[in-house]
Amino acid sequence: MILKNDLLLRAARGEAVERPPVWLMRQAGRILPQYRALRERLSGFKELVETPALAAEVTIQPVDELDVDAAIIFSDILVIPEAMGLPYDMIEKRGPLFPETIRSGSDIDKLVAGEDAAARLSYVYDALELTRKELDGRAPLIGFSGAPWTLLAYMVEGSGSKTFSRAKRMLYQEPALAHQLLGKITQTIIAYLHAKARHGAHLIQLFDSWAGILSPALYREFGAPYLRQICTAITEVPVTVFAKGAWFALEDIARMDCQVVGLDWNISPEEGRSRVGAEKVLQGNLDPCYLYADPEQIQAATQKMLDAFGGRHIANLGHGVYPDTPLDGVRAFVQTVKHYRYK
Repeated sequence: MILKNDLLLRAARGEAVERPPVWLMRQAGRILPQYRALRERLSGFKELVETPALAAEVTIQPVDELDVDAAIIFSDILVIPEAMGLPYDMIEKRGPLFPETIRSGSDIDKLVAGEDAAARLSYVYDALELTRKELDGRAPLIGFSGAPWTLLAYMVEGSGSKTFSRAKRMLYQEPALAHQLLGKITQTIIAYLHAKARHGAHLIQLFDSWAGILSPALYREFGAPYLRQICTAITEVPVTVFAKGAWFALEDIARMDCQVVGLDWNISPEEGRSRVGAEKVLQGNLDPCYLYADPEQIQAATQKMLDAFGGRHIANLGHGVYPDTPLDGVRAFVQTVKHYRYK
């Protein structure tokens, strides 16, 4: 199927484009009234993730409502641990909770990995195929995965955390176990992302959401090498790496076989460019809280951000859009980008 809007893919490949493409992390979600109406009819978040027709519907909603330049499949990073044999619950207003966690080598030995684990995620692949069909070429479709360290953090900690001290303790006390677990997670991610590309994803994004809680030394040992392995393996489609808070690792990420490097809002476009270099495309990075401001302020801030990046750029926020963000604020951001033109 020929894409009617291929702006994101042209930009990700580093081609000359007339303006930056724009999409938002967490664009399919509670900022949209039609999403909230759908959620009220369902038993919970996981029903939405695991029902391909519903996931496709929610994925397409922001393309219809906001006219963004890409759809990102509605799913969850924690489907991978679940496919490996570690199920989780999603608790309203609390987040993910794992009834069982990884504590020992025997726990790791029990995990399914690689192709066998990825094969359990057919509902994700079905959602991709259905979404791509229903998009009918209006926008490219992004697939994603959590990064190995971020998934380990949840699998060992058992829930979200401000410190992930239990997970970090494994890195210090039992580094061999941590590497064993990271290896299995990485094998599964690679198989999963190959399948996502086969089933319709035009671009892949890796989310290392908890990269910033590691020291530079820990990230160089337990984070970056596994991301590098994934980037080297995924050659079918462009890859974006977004390691939140890992400003110290930008040079390492720039040397990976990815096409796009995501920036959070804690680094300026100018510094990001100087540290990543001229070859990679950058993505980001307006502070999500800026979308609470008046539309005129959002327009001015967005214009300033676009000028600062100056090309080879995919416009986005520095993290996911927050659930209570005013829809008018989101529209002001998107429309400012869409009216922008490179000189």
